Amino acid sequence: VIAPSLTDTPLAAGLLGSDAKREASEKRHPLHRIGDPEDTARLVSFLLSDASKFMTGQVLRPDGGLSSVRTF
Repeated sequence: VIAPSLTDTPLAAGLLGSDAKREASEKRHPLHRIGDPEDTARLVSFLLSDASKFMTGQVLRPDGGLSSVRTF
């Protein structure tokens, strides 16, 4: 399962629609940026490659470190 955090797509436009909203979201992430579709695509590419042939039953979170910190 791939479970990304907020990703800069048209679906997220309501959450990232202003500079203030974008900046607040970026500050919450340890990497201080919002994910983009390419971040998830690179993970999918890895999973489709032989490099991942020993992986099974994982939940992968391309989230810029967000799941490792408390945000409340």
